[in-house]
Amino acid sequence: MESMKLRVSPPVFKGRLHDARTATSIGRWLGAAFVVCFLTGLISHYMQHPPDWLANHIPSRPAWGYRVSQGLHVASGIAAIPLLLAKLWTVYPRLFEWPPLRSVRHALERLSVAVLVGGAGFELATGLLNTAQWYPWPFSFVPVHYAVAWLVVGALILHIAVKAPEIRTHWSRRSPGTLALPAQDGPERRSLLTAVGAAVSAVTLTTVGQSFTPLKSLILLAPRHPDHGPQDLPVNRTAAAAGVGRIEDEEYRLVVAGPRPYTLTLEELRALPQHEVRLPIACVEGWSKSAQWTGVRVVDLLERADAPRHARVRVVSLQLRGGYRVSEMGHEHARDPLTLLALRLNGEELDPDHGYPARLIAPNRPGVLQTKWVGRLEVLA
Repeated sequence: MESMKLRVSPPVFKGRLHDARTATSIGRWLGAAFVVCFLTGLISHYMQHPPDWLANHIPSRPAWGYRVSQGLHVASGIAAIPLLLAKLWTVYPRLFEWPPLRSVRHALERLSVAVLVGGAGFELATGLLNTAQWYPWPFSFVPVHYAVAWLVVGALILHIAVKAPEIRTHWSRRSPGTLALPAQDGPERRSLLTAVGAAVSAVTLTTVGQSFTPLKSLILLAPRHPDHGPQDLPVNRTAAAAGVGRIEDEEYRLVVAGPRPYTLTLEELRALPQHEVRLPIACVEGWSKSAQWTGVRVVDLLERADAPRHARVRVVSLQLRGGYRVSEMGHEHARDPLTLLALRLNGEELDPDHGYPARLIAPNRPGVLQTKWVGRLEVLA
């Protein structure tokens, strides 16, 4: 009997537009979204967790700086989701190429793609769930999200380096390589790119209003509305969730620990000169809104304690649980005249969920560091 040989043939893809020109066109947009998301993510990470050499030099101006950078971070991450799906659609037939590894360069290409796709999918999925404050995983979000971001960037750089000749060939319509593509694909390619652009526009317009409030009427998909919450301002952590009950006025004490320490009752705090500022609360989840805050300047409290001019300040909350019950400020934030220990919001006494009786509000600062229910200020050498 004649021996039979098993021959495995790769699948045949008859769909069009799975070509380098289409992949490069979408890749430009996706790359731009990744770069914006990564850079603004670095800003957010180092503002929340600054190394010692940076902790005292984070600028307090512009006052709206973190609001813009974090809004861009979340918006670019959401926009990258349909872009990544479209990019995968254009290139997925190459996953079935045979033989799977043809050279060292081809092996590097496939390695970069595997890491890039896996890492990017992880970052976008976990980042999106973070905006809704849903964490269905056993690990800590912030350090893992930060570490994988660097992994994705490394894979992206490797991928661009390996694919540079092909990217250069198909970068623009005038590139010589585009002449070899079927002419009939032109209209279909434009239709596909238009559809992808429409999808990116749709998810952006229906979510970006949570930080760019002129578009708040278009919010359909964002987990937060900037007007929904106590005193028309959203809240991430309520007083109940933080283990803080109603703090009675006569029981409250503010301790200022410095070279000349002192303690103030709430009545004494209210009797000090009050200042009014308009500052945004800008949350890491992507929502933000400006509000009118009234209270005592932190710099006045520090000067009364004879704090050195370049000293950092530790702010301690009365909350019983939570990862951000303690925050620190560099001297630029601590000495900025816009930084208040706020007692009132939009002309009203603070709601307990907004930090009654006193909370920190400072310019260009992540919302998680705008400590609520403040009970202690410590001057750090």
